[in-house]
Amino acid sequence: MTNDLRQKMQQLVEELNRASDNYYSGRTESMTDFEWDAKFDELKRLEQESGLVLPDSPTTNVSDGTITGQKEAHEFPMLSLAKTKKPEELVKWAEERPIWLSWKLDGLTLVVTYDDGKLTKVVTRGNGHVGTNITHLAPAIQGIPATIKNSGHLVIRGEAVISYADFEVFNMEADEAYANPRNLASGSLTLKDVEEVKRRKIQWIPFTLVFTDEAINSWGERLDWLREMGFNVVKHERISDPSIHNVNQAIEQWTNLVTHNQCPFPVDGLVITFDDTAFAATGSITGHHATRAGLAFKWEDEAATTELEYIEWSCAASTISPVAVFKPVELEGTTVKKASLCNISECERLGIGGPGSVLSVIKANKIIPKVIKVVQTVGALEIPHECPVCHHQTRIDISKASGTRTLHCTNEACPAKQLKKFNRFVSKNGMDIDGISEQTLAKFINLGWLNTYADIYRLPNYAQQIASLEGFGNKSAGNMMRSIEKSRTVEARKFLYALTIPMCGVDACKRLLDAYSLHELISKAIEADTPEAFANIPGIGPETSASVVKWFQVEANRNVVDDLLKTLNVEQPSTQPTGARCEGLTFVITGDVHHYKNRAELKAYIENQGGHVTGSVSKSTNYLINNNVNSTSGKNKKAKELGIEIISEDQFREQFT
Repeated sequence: MTNDLRQKMQQLVEELNRASDNYYSGRTESMTDFEWDAKFDELKRLEQESGLVLPDSPTTNVSDGTITGQKEAHEFPMLSLAKTKKPEELVKWAEERPIWLSWKLDGLTLVVTYDDGKLTKVVTRGNGHVGTNITHLAPAIQGIPATIKNSGHLVIRGEAVISYADFEVFNMEADEAYANPRNLASGSLTLKDVEEVKRRKIQWIPFTLVFTDEAINSWGERLDWLREMGFNVVKHERISDPSIHNVNQAIEQWTNLVTHNQCPFPVDGLVITFDDTAFAATGSITGHHATRAGLAFKWEDEAATTELEYIEWSCAASTISPVAVFKPVELEGTTVKKASLCNISECERLGIGGPGSVLSVIKANKIIPKVIKVVQTVGALEIPHECPVCHHQTRIDISKASGTRTLHCTNEACPAKQLKKFNRFVSKNGMDIDGISEQTLAKFINLGWLNTYADIYRLPNYAQQIASLEGFGNKSAGNMMRSIEKSRTVEARKFLYALTIPMCGVDACKRLLDAYSLHELISKAIEADTPEAFANIPGIGPETSASVVKWFQVEANRNVVDDLLKTLNVEQPSTQPTGARCEGLTFVITGDVHHYKNRAELKAYIENQGGHVTGSVSKSTNYLINNNVNSTSGKNKKAKELGIEIISEDQFREQFT
């Protein structure tokens, strides 16, 4: 073998290992999945031709990066799956035996162990033989219960993933935008702060039951058994006769789910598994693959070449992210003309230039438009010196953890940084405006249409432009305009909540407006010479009172309110009881209700009749309302201990209506 060939192989090994380390550690990607697969296949071909496999080759090693912590040997070694992009090879592998198809979730594999019904450890994949123990993070990961109804020994493998919806919300708030949900999930498991990890909304989805004391041989029945115990297992489908026709049909159906955004989680293919787990265990070991343990089917990425028209700098929360806008191309049956470039570092890695640069574009995993290569660079990337929303100066920050370079607006009052407040303003508990999501708000802010809350009521001026935006249309734009118009008449408590006054939630708004009219409340707050002006209102207290007083005494906030009141009709129904059927009585409501829309409506009736409703049973409770009078719930037990009468909804109506 020539030195040139060995050097080429060593270069590929180093590039792939560096990319894998970034991939699993949540750092900036050094290559796309498309590039990684191509380099991996090239390395594998060179190894087969030369007969040489270098010691640290990724074809014989697996890794989950640099997650630090106590190392733990896997009870059952976890080898990686062989992969194919050809249905014919999948059919040959199946050997005419029943198989299962399931999502190949794109996250981080975790092995979860239970003993005697209790969670004993959570371990990362590591190198397949030794992983990192992250059991302390289990409370922050959805889908890993602390206890289960099983007295034996249980070992389950699953994928820690973040949904696209949760990823988009997090990225809007984050100081450093992540490239994709898997990147965020992987990086999150390097953290030590449980509450911070919980904020990432990681979900663990089991994809195989490795060991159980139960005599269950069928892979499908094992997943059904896990589901019965409360686990949210991976979506799967049985193919009893894996002929080429049946396999092609199934792959097409699953692929359509991806291309039509019917899968909420990132996936990068399908996993094929034998139903007969005993047969699957008889396979041999080739490299770091068990030949019958499973097969990964990955889609062929359809690439297109196009020309960059310009870079759009999109501001969300504190980050200004570059988006490539290029001449439209057809990919996976849809027209694509934009792709996020994430941050400055990714632009520099790809070699993004100016207008006229030639790009190679794919839809990663058939969903996310992605620039995978710059074929020809024309000109240079121009990084804006001012924010596209508020036009204040920008700055480039460099992450200490990853070295990623991101662009930020220096204006703390930039409307793009108020996205969460705008979202609360339009929420159900606020102005209740349908058809305006957080993503839509971000789009309108970047277009310069929203600077203050009152600008939402000026959106009808942009109705035609909204209808022409990607993802909208005349119908959705019309529905939005009608919803905006409908919200012009609003209850005072919802209006007060929509203002996003710190420490002033739904309950505090109600209590404040039970004591004062909206105009009295505003006047009293503005004129207050003490922060405790509202502290005597039951349930408010000095901290909430001080927050309300402080907020209304800021001129900019008063201007926001004045601007809104010019266009809104704020109604304040009387909160004084109109009857006395429940006067002086305290109720607790639990369980489902049938005669009222919900428990909130029943509570409103009780309060309207002079009664009180609390959340827990105590000595001061007069009645517990529960349609399941004989329930063994905690509230029923407490009521019986204290001698408090438990009545059904029907009994309540007989006595108090």
